[in-house]
Amino acid sequence: MYKIFDIHTHIYPDAIAKKAVASLEHFYSFRAAGNGTYNDLKKHAKKGRLSGFLLFSVATSPHQVTKINDCIARFVALARKDGFESAGFGAMHQDFEDVEEEIARIETLGLKGVKMHPDFQGIAIDHPKLFPLYSLIEGRLPLYLHMGDDRAQYQFSRPEMLAAVMDRFPRLEVVAAHLGGYRSWEAAERYLAGRDNLWFDTSSAIRVMTPEYARRLIDSFGADRIMFGTDYPVTTPEEDLKCFLAIDLTEQQRADILYNNAKRFLKL
Repeated sequence: MYKIFDIHTHIYPDAIAKKAVASLEHFYSFRAAGNGTYNDLKKHAKKGRLSGFLLFSVATSPHQVTKINDCIARFVALARKDGFESAGFGAMHQDFEDVEEEIARIETLGLKGVKMHPDFQGIAIDHPKLFPLYSLIEGRLPLYLHMGDDRAQYQFSRPEMLAAVMDRFPRLEVVAAHLGGYRSWEAAERYLAGRDNLWFDTSSAIRVMTPEYARRLIDSFGADRIMFGTDYPVTTPEEDLKCFLAIDLTEQQRADILYNNAKRFLKL
């Protein structure tokens, strides 16, 4: 039996969860498996035998940043009270005024890093407007990025953009979600494999590719740099675990991806 940590979960307050998930479904033209509330995540976490999970949400406007960060900190505390190994990442937005003060507050809240979703936020990850943030957190806090999209109007997080950012900020620690770039995996292999300070997650990736191709990407990026994630409420631990276990990996590789790497990354 493996220990399992879900490195990629989105969570919302009950009052706005329905609206937030509906917006997510509209943006990606799909049906979410969860309703985005903490209680629903807890239900699926228990059913999927999760030891814990990383919580975050995305700020689509600057005024949401502090509210989201306070909310995520409360959910982390609640999850720990419920017996889960839990951590949270803070939100940031490119138009937030006092980034330095909020990064310090994120640390005070006990959050482990910063989460951004360039498609939702409408900014390319290599835009100079984000350089002050990168400079501020480089060597201090990791950055969690949504990566990739196969739609022409959403090319804000191409793998080559991340490569350029990491060349400019060599001490910046980054998690490249969706195995380096949703539907951009050839470019991810070309530009991102073998980079220091770079991690990957399996969310919204292994369920839309063959186990053989997933194994190829794991070999390219290194099983010691990849973490299991579901992208809840997009899907659930039960569903993604089936996809993961279909990949031909050693027992040690499975144990590392499902739990050990997240423990090391988050310093749990």
